[in-house]
This record gives sequence, structure tokens and C-alpha cells, in this order.
Amino acid sequence: MPDTRPRLTAEDWIKAGFWALSTTGPDSLKAEALARTLGATKGSFYWHFKDVPDFKAKMLGHWHHKAFDAVARSVDASGDPTERLYRLAELATAEPEGYGGAAVEPAIRTWGTSDPLVASAVAEVDAKRLTYLAGLLAELGLTNPDFSRIVYGAYVGMNTLSAADGTDNSGAMSTLMAAILALQEA
Repeated sequence: MPDTRPRLTAEDWIKAGFWALSTTGPDSLKAEALARTLGATKGSFYWHFKDVPDFKAKMLGHWHHKAFDAVARSVDASGDPTERLYRLAELATAEPEGYGGAAVEPAIRTWGTSDPLVASAVAEVDAKRLTYLAGLLAELGLTNPDFSRIVYGAYVGMNTLSAADGTDNSGAMSTLMAAILALQEA
């Protein structure tokens, strides 16, 4: 009898990896465990990835793209700096569909405490985000570097809170942006 299951893509495996990371932690990022979750064979996993370290590296690359590159492109396509700041707040509080939800970023940060490669990826994304945010705030005349750290710190903290209690932080981030913009007008 022919196998009628749909063929899994590398992205299917990566999504499953993010869900596993978000729900059970980095120890669940193993070919056999992920294959069981997806109802697939380990052979399907190894069709797409050389080995588990390759899979983890591809997960981190995907996260980097989703967490910074795609966000920056979307924000840059918005209007004036004020609109871009609000767009950034909107994207920062949106749950990444199919990639572990609000818990994914705190899970990656936790993973980074025990894996130097992950810690390096988190540090790189943090640095890019802070630089990007500082540039956007500077366009609004807010050049104090503490503003970008405050906004980014709020974002990181709100992600952790959302992962724990499921609260939507879009209103809180919007309020923070309004407060920051009020400083510009003062």
C-alpha cells in the first residue's frame, strides 16, 4: 500500500522544533522525538538536515530571519518614523504563527543559557534590534541610548510574561510607544 502521508518540508520540521522547544525545552530537539510528534520517520528528518546540530543551526537561522530581518523589512515599508515605531510595537507583540507562539523567544533565551551557539545568536539578534531601535528613535529626535534599552527591555520582559500568563501585550507596548513619543513632543 502506498504511503499517503504528505511529504514534510524542512520548514515543517523547523516549526515542529520551535513548538517542541517552546513546550518541552531544548532536550526535545532530537530527530526521533520530532519524528514521533510529526508522525514521520527519522529518514524524513535526515532528508532535510545533515544531523541534529545542522537542524538546530537552521532553526536559529530561521529565528534570526523571523525575529529581525522580516520585522525590519516590514517596519521599513511603513510610513514616517512615528508610524514605523508603532508598526514595530505591533510586530513585536504579535505571536509568530506556527512557531511556538509567545513562548518561543523566552524558550530560545533559556536555551541560550546552556548552548554557546544559541547564546551567540541571541546576542547577535539583540544587538541588531537595539541598533535598529536606536536608529528609529533617533529619527524622532530621541537620541538618548537609554530609550532603546528601555523599550527593548520592556519587549523582552513582556514576552516572558506573555509566555507565562498568555496576556496580549499589544496595548502595553502601544502605551509605551505613546509615552516615548510624548517625550519627543515635550
